Amino acid sequence: MTVIALDSATLDRADARQHPPTVPAPRTGRSTPTRPVAITSARAGADLEVAIPAYNEASRLPRTLERTVEFLRDQPWSSRVVVVDNGSSDDTAGVARAVARSADPRVPVEVVGCARPGKGAAVRRALLSSRSRFVGFFDADLATPVETLTTAMEHLERGAAAVIASRHTPGACFVETQPAGRRLGGAAFRLLTRNIVKGVHDTQCGFKFFERHAVTHALVNCRVTGFAFDVELLRCLQGSGFDIVELPVAWSHAGESSFHPLRDGVASFGAVLQMQRAAARWAS
Repeated sequence: MTVIALDSATLDRADARQHPPTVPAPRTGRSTPTRPVAITSARAGADLEVAIPAYNEASRLPRTLERTVEFLRDQPWSSRVVVVDNGSSDDTAGVARAVARSADPRVPVEVVGCARPGKGAAVRRALLSSRSRFVGFFDADLATPVETLTTAMEHLERGAAAVIASRHTPGACFVETQPAGRRLGGAAFRLLTRNIVKGVHDTQCGFKFFERHAVTHALVNCRVTGFAFDVELLRCLQGSGFDIVELPVAWSHAGESSFHPLRDGVASFGAVLQMQRAAARWAS
């Protein structure tokens, strides 16, 4: 069983030391000028690496990790799980390490730290430090069933660059619905983002997986660290000519969430408005 607990200072020093990875040129479309991508650590590769961004998730992680490892160990592909402790004030990292020590060795569980606040920062940390063929993330609440990975891997192995879960594409359903306020805010957010990420029904569902080189190429131009990170990442993937596959899922609302509707909602709307202005300048 491999357990890696890296503090933020160690990871930031690694950022400065490592060379940027080689990524393929986009297949089609136009991309913006890029900057070097820093690698934060050198985990061993696998067929699939699952990142779980976690902020104060100590109570939820044991069950989430147990279910995830139980599913992955029976699959034909090799896997590893990375918990990204995003500056938690509870014992998220300690709980994750304890689970990692007792987990099935066929599915290594590792713990890394991310001092920068925000889901986007945590996901970026995990994806850029991976050496696995396919990489991605899902939320610690398992609102999207872990079994969705079976279909996601089928698409990735057939050549898809990005496979994302969707609560609003045809065939999707809500097992447990969100409160009315969240539903209203989500509808407004989808309306705002539909011209930024074209053809995608749901940018915010917390389940997204990628071919590693494709997502590394897209992450070069990502700056958002909060919850609007998903929008920017998908926009950059499309801008680089990569296709996005949406999977309809049976989604369940989790009662507790690190998303604060007022604070994070306002910040997300503001970030998307900035993306719209940037897109307008680019088009002019």
